[in-house]
Amino acid sequence: MVATELWRHENPQATQMWKFLQHVNSKYGLQLKDYPTLYRWSVDNIAAFWGEVWDFTGVTASRRFDQVLPADAPMFPRPDFYGGALLNFAENLLFPVNAEVKESDVAVITATEDETTLTETTWGQLREQVRQCTNAMRAAGVKENTVVAGFVANHATAIVAILSAAALGAVWTGISPDNGVSAVLDRLVQIRPQVLFADNATLYNGKRWSCMGKTAEIVEELKKHGLDLVVVINGLNGVDLRLEEIQSKGVKAVGFDGWLQSAPNEPLVFQQLSPSHPLYVLYSSGTTGLPKAIVHTAAGTLLQHKKEHNIHCSMGPSSRLFYYTTTSWMMHHWSVSALACGSSLVLYAGSPFKPHGYVSIPRLLSSLKVTHFGTSAAYLTTLEANNVRPIDDPSLDLSALEAIYSTASPLPPSTFAFVYSAFPSRINLASITGGTDIISLFGAPCPLLPVRQGEIQCAGLGMAIGVVDSASPSDKPTLVVPADSPGDLVCMEAFPSQPLTFFGKDGEAKYRAAYFERFPGLWHHGDFVRVDPATGGLVMLGRSDGVLKPAGVRFGSAEIYNVLTRFFAAEVEDAVCVGRRRESDRDETVCLFVVMNEGKPFGEDLRTRIKDTVRRELSPRHVPGVIEEAEGGIPKTGNGKKIEVAVKQILSGMEVKTNASVANPEALDWFRGWTKKAI
Repeated sequence: MVATELWRHENPQATQMWKFLQHVNSKYGLQLKDYPTLYRWSVDNIAAFWGEVWDFTGVTASRRFDQVLPADAPMFPRPDFYGGALLNFAENLLFPVNAEVKESDVAVITATEDETTLTETTWGQLREQVRQCTNAMRAAGVKENTVVAGFVANHATAIVAILSAAALGAVWTGISPDNGVSAVLDRLVQIRPQVLFADNATLYNGKRWSCMGKTAEIVEELKKHGLDLVVVINGLNGVDLRLEEIQSKGVKAVGFDGWLQSAPNEPLVFQQLSPSHPLYVLYSSGTTGLPKAIVHTAAGTLLQHKKEHNIHCSMGPSSRLFYYTTTSWMMHHWSVSALACGSSLVLYAGSPFKPHGYVSIPRLLSSLKVTHFGTSAAYLTTLEANNVRPIDDPSLDLSALEAIYSTASPLPPSTFAFVYSAFPSRINLASITGGTDIISLFGAPCPLLPVRQGEIQCAGLGMAIGVVDSASPSDKPTLVVPADSPGDLVCMEAFPSQPLTFFGKDGEAKYRAAYFERFPGLWHHGDFVRVDPATGGLVMLGRSDGVLKPAGVRFGSAEIYNVLTRFFAAEVEDAVCVGRRRESDRDETVCLFVVMNEGKPFGEDLRTRIKDTVRRELSPRHVPGVIEEAEGGIPKTGNGKKIEVAVKQILSGMEVKTNASVANPEALDWFRGWTKKAI
């Protein structure tokens, strides 16, 4: 049965996607008529497609590419896209092509829980600050391939530091100050930064938190690994920068504002670099081992993001993007790139529920005239559970809002319907998927397609995804039959935002093992998915390494979570669902652990109702054999993702070493204790 349609664009012919389709038709003498035919052309003609993305969206380069892609290029080793070109990532963001922005136009708005501190940064101011910061970095010895790190929140100064590093050809890596010292060092010790930008303090949940104690510990260790300079940003007035304490660790320490003023008064020069020059280092979750340091390229990031922002999301100079994210999350890097379309950014650091409870974020959307809003599925399900409907609040004006994007976990079908009743019905609600590994999207929004309940609209242009039978042998992967069966998400053709490598020793071998060992020649993403052949929509079912398989029937944890969201949101705040199979077990047992809302009891009545509902809504095979209260909470990464695999391994009797990527290690400790007592 085809999923319920919730939305269609009122004028699809006015969108950038339609204009791109007509551009392709005109240039190649084709008669593509809709998104499916355009998508098919894009994945059948990879080199031609990515060449048209360059030309259609616009790229500033001092030298154009000789060829988009070598003939018959494999996915591994990573092929070199846009070979022969010379360009600079920061130049393309600060001086966007095909986008008229005035020096006086607002480029960035920085907001926090303290509404009196909202600040606007114009394009002219942003360019000038990047000029000063770039020259200060150059004077400090930063050059191509120097690693520059940020222990910073989501604000305009972080953008200045990122673009300044990129202007010089340095490599940027960002970590949010809400991470603990061990989590930061697990990442930064691997890549040995020469410069560290650090906030003096942050505001979260109504409290001011000094970062300088953690920064001092971080600096003391990083000094042993080549750290030379610490630049402290005055994120909160009235909190000491503690420069002398940092200097006592044997490094130079300066305040950001004074450092900028002391920079040489020279023009802003953008280093012209190859398309595959390293730009960012992002990190895998690393919940059961050290996080892998993933190196992303300048042109791969730029062209993939321009395709997604401009063509898929219809962003341009009149757009204003607000993605609720931390600097650690891939979506921060994704949102920064919207500057390359001339769009302005709203950057927010703080709780999404301060200072006005559940309507805090909707008030920002209203007051700042946000056109594109991104968030996590967890945020939207929280609004649903508490029946928060901003559209019914007469004090809010959401007339500018065009799109809501949801990621981090699958968006339950019931939440799809809720969003269309809680926000203006004209919005393009898009559940999207991709990740840190590709710094972009496999599943994307599309203005030429309807939004259907519970489905990601489509695979992104140029992303030749397939669904492979999980039981396929490595040397002979086969697509699922029938076509709507669940399986492993793979990508079958090269794409420019493939990582360059993993940072450090044996990086290439680790890169191959992560994505190409399961099915050599195919990118194996690690997601368990289903594609609706009638609509082309994707349904995310969970991580393939955390797939539940009782009695040989495979399904994803998302199916259980969807039932909890739809029927038990008033009682159950959160949950983790995994399969347990110990050496002595003949089959896998579905185990569901729930966290109750405050004041709601857990007991046999709830167990029975959950089992009956899962049996009715899904099948008897889906019914959990174990339902317990997770008294230690649900273990999550610093980005808020549930750590299903580690829980599964603990329950199955494996020894799991907890590292600093786990935001609440006490939760895993609780599961260890529960496992020892369980029968």
